Amino acid sequence: MKFVRTWIIPLLILMLVWPMTGTQKSDAAAASRDIQIFLDGALLPSDTAPFIKTAENVTMVPLRVISEGLGVQVEWSASSRTATLSKDGSVLILGIGKKSAQVNGNSVPLEVSVENKDGRTMAPLRFVSEQLGLTVDWDQNARTITLTSLDAVTEEPPVTVPPVDPSPTPDLSGPKQPTQNGELRGAWVSTVSNLDWPSKTSYGKAEAQKEEYIKLLDDLQGMGINAVFVQVRPSGDAIYPSKLVPWTTYLTGTAGKDPGYDPLQFLIEETHSRGMEFHAWFNPFRANTGSDTSKLPANHVAKQHPEWIVKFGGKLYINPGVPAAREHVISAVMEVVKGYDIDGVHLDDYFYPTGETASAKFNDDSTYKSYNANKIANKGDWRRDNINEFVRDLGISVHQEKPAIAYGISPYGVWRNKASDVTGSDTKASVTAYDSTYADVLTWIRNGWIDYVTPQIYWSMTRKEVQYDIIANWWAGKVRGTNVKLYIGHAPYKLGSPEIGWGNAQEIINQLEYNRQIPEISGSIFFSAKDLRRNPLGLIPLLQSYYNNN
Repeated sequence: MKFVRTWIIPLLILMLVWPMTGTQKSDAAAASRDIQIFLDGALLPSDTAPFIKTAENVTMVPLRVISEGLGVQVEWSASSRTATLSKDGSVLILGIGKKSAQVNGNSVPLEVSVENKDGRTMAPLRFVSEQLGLTVDWDQNARTITLTSLDAVTEEPPVTVPPVDPSPTPDLSGPKQPTQNGELRGAWVSTVSNLDWPSKTSYGKAEAQKEEYIKLLDDLQGMGINAVFVQVRPSGDAIYPSKLVPWTTYLTGTAGKDPGYDPLQFLIEETHSRGMEFHAWFNPFRANTGSDTSKLPANHVAKQHPEWIVKFGGKLYINPGVPAAREHVISAVMEVVKGYDIDGVHLDDYFYPTGETASAKFNDDSTYKSYNANKIANKGDWRRDNINEFVRDLGISVHQEKPAIAYGISPYGVWRNKASDVTGSDTKASVTAYDSTYADVLTWIRNGWIDYVTPQIYWSMTRKEVQYDIIANWWAGKVRGTNVKLYIGHAPYKLGSPEIGWGNAQEIINQLEYNRQIPEISGSIFFSAKDLRRNPLGLIPLLQSYYNNN
């Protein structure tokens, strides 16, 4: 989910092909003048210097920077001479000598193929930056590449944008909370790209997938986890038999193929048999992780309603500005609410995609003109209004059908910076929920449209520009006096990364201990299950000790 933003960075370092002029000598000569790469102001170390392929005029960077320096999951196949990189919903496959790369199942041409140099795998870099909208600056005199990530902590100019405040709707069922006894101790379980469950090796094998989930619950429960948030709708599809959307490819390897059982029913029963809670996690508007529709089933939304689809950043999105498209998503969610004994409906932070630039826009201009009955003059306000209507209407539908279900959303960790809005947090994040994903979370809280909010506070206690405790306090203040519960999204996936504050597993424990000091914080959710299970920097025994003693 969460966390596509941090994985964009390692991808860029792998794939950025950046033209450089003024160097017309040999590769060896170019390599002798080391190129330095800076990420958000910090120098990225490398035991093999990047170099320029002068014939093609591109830069080559060692794969080891990704695997060791930045925490992206890398699997190397010696037999096929390919590297598979996976993180937060995307998969990229690179092969030595290959003229194209596989990005989320789509073949994308490369100007220069991956190669081996002095025992190191070196990769060309360009198209990821173009597709994912990152800022890249080349200083020829200093021979430096400056990368600015979506999480970069740069000052934003003050912006005055009037908040969208639709009329409140009545609370139909009273406050909810996921856990009935004590605090929430949750884990996100991603199915997209087989990140957490099931594994690719279990494609089409029902019993193997069941055993994998049982083992996953064994591991999580052993750490003290009492709730799972399982991604039942990865991208316009389903891990359950649906009358509205096709079977996901992540169960069998083939989109639309029946796995031979009802995975969702099994997951719920197995979870409940342990006294744990099961929350159905939906990605509402992502239609497909790639842009190729040729292999999608006939009943996929991109095939049935291409007029609802916007292509952006190499992915397909359901346009939130189309009322009928929003109703389609709500119907898909309600199919699960009506048909399964779930404890909650959970949405992640994917509303409108981030990463728009002057040359790469989310193309909804015609939708803005066609579906703007309220004549909202500012397009950003119009987008927020679309999401507000969706959040409100889905909550009404959920609570009318099953009042006991908890309905919550996990937005980006910073709502707005104080520099942009006096009511914002004292932070300097370049991506904010309000301005980047058009999620007006405070309106949802104020009007009681959601039962809980789980901001993804994926920074450490020592990252001054986006400091954990400052942000947690800010959110606590916003839910204070309301019926909306506050749970915090934590980032164990960052442990061991070079980002400030993640060099010791105690960071997670310190955050949990801090939460206990704030009455409004009722629990935590960790991203993600696989990152807990790999025991980063010895986190598991620390969690066990903490939860056993508290």
